[in-house]
Amino acid sequence: MRPVRFVALGDSLTEGVGDPTGEGWRGWAALLAGGLSGDSVDFTNLAVSGAQTRDVLERQTPAALDLRPDVASVVIGVNDTLRCTFDIHAVAANLDKAYAAVTGQGAVLLTACLPDPGSMLRLPGALARPLARRQRAVNAVVHALSERYGAVHLHASEGAWLADRAMWSADRLHPGERGHRQLALRFHALLAKAGVAKGKAPSPEPEFPVPTKSASLLWLATAGTAWVIRRCTDLLPQLLRLALDEMRHRARGTSARLDLRTSAAVSSALAALTVAERPDAA
Repeated sequence: MRPVRFVALGDSLTEGVGDPTGEGWRGWAALLAGGLSGDSVDFTNLAVSGAQTRDVLERQTPAALDLRPDVASVVIGVNDTLRCTFDIHAVAANLDKAYAAVTGQGAVLLTACLPDPGSMLRLPGALARPLARRQRAVNAVVHALSERYGAVHLHASEGAWLADRAMWSADRLHPGERGHRQLALRFHALLAKAGVAKGKAPSPEPEFPVPTKSASLLWLATAGTAWVIRRCTDLLPQLLRLALDEMRHRARGTSARLDLRTSAAVSSALAALTVAERPDAA
């Protein structure tokens, strides 16, 4: 029998940022791979830091299809919320096409909803709320499409692990080794329940010592700062406008309108996919 083929698609979370090994990253997907079979597993990680849903669809999905995976994870969306070009209709369309392509080959699809970056970074409320609203919109789309395509879906946007500082790396946006292991364990449990994972679950205990405080500060002062600057250059002007709009609505007592607007946009995005599937619907 050939090895189980597992291909991971996504951004820095799946690339493994926060879980360093040697000169590179490992991450939850690599930790999960060994538990998919009692025999050998052929694992390929196509995830790239900074990737958005469009990158997954246009670049990673074709490469994944060429590998004809038995299991494929598509965990993506946070970077879309951190761009001034954020469009929930485009996110929904990209994910729908990527999920359809992967499952169309018969692969088991893994998906996850994710915590919003504003709360993880502990941004002030007026700045955090617009990002949280965007992430809720992405998660709502992922929930709906995961059900549509029969995905093995992990609710990673909730739970005590989010507040456990030991689970997170210095930047507070990416899990540390313990956090990556937690994600791998939770995915393995879902896959084992579905009869897909046949191997041993990964250990929850870290293999490497936790980075020292000085090492964490050094990372933040170098790579971490560069990461923030890249994101802020693109997002900050729009985020400030969103924050002003947020404060105006709160002052008027009309904040609920923003939530309703987001819900309507999600419904519209999902409805557009349904119509697109039935061109003769009219």
